[in-house]
Amino acid sequence: MNPRCLVLVAMMVLVAGVGWPISAIAAQSRPNLLWITAEDMNPHLGCYGDPVARTPHLDALARQAVRYTHAFATGPVCAPSRSCLITGMYATTLGTPHLRSRIRIPPEVRGFTAYLRDAGYYCSNNSKTDYNLADERAFVRGAWDRCDGKAHWRGRRPGQPFFSVFNLMTTHQSCTSVWSFDEFETKVGSRLAPDQRTDPARVVLPPYYPDTPLARRTLARYYDCIAVMDQEVGRILKELDDDGLAGDTIVFFFGDNGAGLPRHKRLPHDSGLRVPLLVRFPEKFQHLAPAPPGSATDRLVSFVDFAPTVLSLCGVPAPEYFQGQAFLGPKAGPPREAVYGARDRVDEAFDLSRSVRDRRWLYVRNYMPHLSWNQPEGYSDQSDLRREITRLAAEGKLDAIPMTYAGPNKPLEELYDSQSDPHQVYNLAADPGHKAVLDRMRRLHRQWVLETRDLAFMTEEQVQALSEGRPPIELGRQPDKYPLDRILRVADLVGRPEAVQRQARLLRDPLPAVRYWAAVGLRAAGARAEPARPALVEALNDPSPSVRCEAAFTLASLDEKPNARALSVLAAVLQGKQPDAAVHAARLLQLLGEKAQPAFPEMRKVFEAARSGTDDTSLYFRFTLGRALGQE
Repeated sequence: MNPRCLVLVAMMVLVAGVGWPISAIAAQSRPNLLWITAEDMNPHLGCYGDPVARTPHLDALARQAVRYTHAFATGPVCAPSRSCLITGMYATTLGTPHLRSRIRIPPEVRGFTAYLRDAGYYCSNNSKTDYNLADERAFVRGAWDRCDGKAHWRGRRPGQPFFSVFNLMTTHQSCTSVWSFDEFETKVGSRLAPDQRTDPARVVLPPYYPDTPLARRTLARYYDCIAVMDQEVGRILKELDDDGLAGDTIVFFFGDNGAGLPRHKRLPHDSGLRVPLLVRFPEKFQHLAPAPPGSATDRLVSFVDFAPTVLSLCGVPAPEYFQGQAFLGPKAGPPREAVYGARDRVDEAFDLSRSVRDRRWLYVRNYMPHLSWNQPEGYSDQSDLRREITRLAAEGKLDAIPMTYAGPNKPLEELYDSQSDPHQVYNLAADPGHKAVLDRMRRLHRQWVLETRDLAFMTEEQVQALSEGRPPIELGRQPDKYPLDRILRVADLVGRPEAVQRQARLLRDPLPAVRYWAAVGLRAAGARAEPARPALVEALNDPSPSVRCEAAFTLASLDEKPNARALSVLAAVLQGKQPDAAVHAARLLQLLGEKAQPAFPEMRKVFEAARSGTDDTSLYFRFTLGRALGQE
């Protein structure tokens, strides 16, 4: 017998004698994986060259790791990004791009960790999910062996390989900007010694912030949160060392989206999507690393690539429905040409923008240019800095660059040279010298939207109605029910003054999504929509609540005095049985301001009922109607 076979037989006999499963021997050649995620932060770390950050533990990790300089979330808020991370699919394809949307997905779409569990891995999550899915509890049960505040790799069987996630909340928007400074000091600032605190005078303000004491104090607070988070990372890595597992574990550190500060989180620019990513390979698994320890790579990486990458590193086959590509391990694909981002409804704030980013250029297509990047948001407006920026803009005290964020609207297209303009504040879309770049990025954008079947070009109410109780992704796969190419052409008309007459005609189109985008276009036209008044009046009877709402808002805006018919339409949708449409109506009534006064009785009734509600719709009613009624 071959000597190698004799050795194998002897090992099998030994294993059988001690009662260990043969898979445990094979598992020793598979890496453990540890994910440490930090909420709401850009690459503001010392290892990324930030002169203010005090991050000794992460800087030490970076010296042992590969540092990615071009890693991007697929959405600028948590739930859509996490929906993508766990499923390996774009939220826009699944129908989960809106914050807290609770969407059904097909049973064959599982959390990628379910495939690791099938292969013998122990999977723990400490502890955030926020996947934007209906029946999330059942999904979580299939994805994790343990998912709570005590989940840890220490819950596995002896010798069992693990995939463990620790999610650190210390850099979350609540800590960095929403809490009062007193609450921040109690919960975060007090955890740092005086000599560890950030001096506001030392922070480097981005050009889209006014140089005020409050702006400096807020940014210093953000850096203090990062410093405390760095200590938390150090404790987790020490536990890995103490357990003797560092030599068998690949460690990922990354953020889940941009910083929880104005003009960061919620925007599809680098400030909202670019995150730090460090990947440390122990010596045992250096053959899987793309570069030596302490080096950096400018390879483009998207969150949609993380699921296939983990399975590739662990030797587990990836399902065919994954939309990303592995960037590490034996299944790693070629480098990406571009990464893509999507901003949609966040809480009660409706919007729709898409971004394309290559190593140098960022392109942003804004389909609702009539809305400000700084539009009212009940949660974000608890930030002192955001309120200051809003006040200074209203008083005409902001320079041109801060007004690109705080102004009343935004451009149809944005194009930035991220090499010469890292803060992305000088829009080159109208520059003839960059037409070739603009055309290329436009093509990439359109190709991505069409190929991935972006469902957000229908309203949530329309998607639910046409899905007929089935997962919305199935609707996206039916060109007859969802002719996306045609809908996209109508959405492209929004913000174009010459399109008013065509949009008025499109209000009679058979397809609800076409009528919706025609109505949005007339709303964006402002006073120029006056010739479309007869079509708008007719649209008040549209079968789609979204179309009725947009038409009613435009008619109410066109009239100097409150429009009783338009307000009655909005009030009826507000009190209707379709939650998505009701939130839409509440938002428009809020934005109408004093013109909405005749509808205050109905608004007050809904607001009072929402006071005790614990669901997301009740929260959005409190945000919108509370502000409108002066009862925030």
